Amino acid sequence: MAFFPDIQPIKYAGPDSKDPLAFRVYNPDEKVEGKPMKDHLRFAVAYWHTFRGTGGDPFGPGCAVRPWEDGTDSVEMAVKRVDVAFEFMEKLGVPFYCFHDRDVAPEGKNLTETNKNLDTVVRRLADGQKRTGIKLLWGTANLFSNPRFVHGASTSPNADVFAYAAAQLKKALEVTKELGGENYVFWGGREGYTTIWNTNLKRELDHLAKFFHMAVAHKRKIGFTGTFLIEPKPHEPTSHQYDFDCANSLAFLRANGLEKEFKFNVETNHATLAKHTMGHELEYASAHGMLGSIDANRGDPLLGWDTDQFPTDLYTTAHTMLVVLNQGGLAPGGLNFDAKVRRESFEPVDLFHAHVGAMDAFAQGLKIAAAVRKDGVLAEIVKARYASWDTGVGAEIEAGKHDLSSLEAYMLKKGEAERNVSGRQELIENVVNRYLR
Repeated sequence: MAFFPDIQPIKYAGPDSKDPLAFRVYNPDEKVEGKPMKDHLRFAVAYWHTFRGTGGDPFGPGCAVRPWEDGTDSVEMAVKRVDVAFEFMEKLGVPFYCFHDRDVAPEGKNLTETNKNLDTVVRRLADGQKRTGIKLLWGTANLFSNPRFVHGASTSPNADVFAYAAAQLKKALEVTKELGGENYVFWGGREGYTTIWNTNLKRELDHLAKFFHMAVAHKRKIGFTGTFLIEPKPHEPTSHQYDFDCANSLAFLRANGLEKEFKFNVETNHATLAKHTMGHELEYASAHGMLGSIDANRGDPLLGWDTDQFPTDLYTTAHTMLVVLNQGGLAPGGLNFDAKVRRESFEPVDLFHAHVGAMDAFAQGLKIAAAVRKDGVLAEIVKARYASWDTGVGAEIEAGKHDLSSLEAYMLKKGEAERNVSGRQELIENVVNRYLR
């Protein structure tokens, strides 16, 4: 049975194409810097938004038209939904997908039944992967939706909730390994607080660290070789999330001896909520060798919440891919479209329009980034700005040849610092605009 009978496989048609269901830029086998686009970009579809999203918002229920849905959250419907997902992904031509355990299978009346439901659906997912060649980029556990997690999961004041979350994590890790997942993601969900007055912050942070150490131990026990990724987010649903941003999360990992066990899955909309640009979060993570994967979306600058829109801004996609190219790629991570169509875009075809546009935007960003690197203009501007550190006292400081006393003597002899040079921000912005044509 075809669930998208009117949609043909999406193909590359070139920059002059007016076909909304064709790629204008994304040509998976076209080589950029000696490597096919598909290997640079490693696109993934987010199961939760694309196949479970209904278009609901705080002011009204979902209005998405999904003809394959029967209105139930049964195991039978979950199995059928897997077939929908693989038809969509195969026609779109993406190599990966991502999911939470509760996206793909419903909870039962107890944990035993819940695990059995998940096993049933996982068998169908495995069949879909084998048939299509589509792989699991990463799996994760939903430790935030069920009312049991109202006060958090690993940071809950209820020890039984911690235990339940640990059991759910164990199963999700095992399922991810079973499906050949290349990574496993931890998103803090409700790991944070709404008011500090009823919160033992140190105890909760200690419990979160203990939870991560348990995950690392079980990863080794079962022989899972994928990368552990933390996805920082500052707010929503709690007022203050413990994994606020990359810097905060890295400090937490280092404080608890976990920095060698994790990398980051950086999301654009979460960076915005933290009052950062995506470029800042990516550069920070990459500078510390911690950029593992990317959730590719965007927020609405007029709204202060997590709108999870599909990425279309070439400035963002170009800078993102510049960071990725500069660090030598994302693998085993990728670009996961953690994005949802707008509530008003309720027809099945809109799912294709959204992904096609986002894939083209990142393909264009990749080409722009490659052109920037080839020309070397921006790299030369940055190099020139820091030239004083390449020779003389700058090089000596970086080599550890000075202390405060020796630098005092240096400045007493010299009398005054060399004159600063202009930052040339406007010039740089003009240079960047040359590539966005």
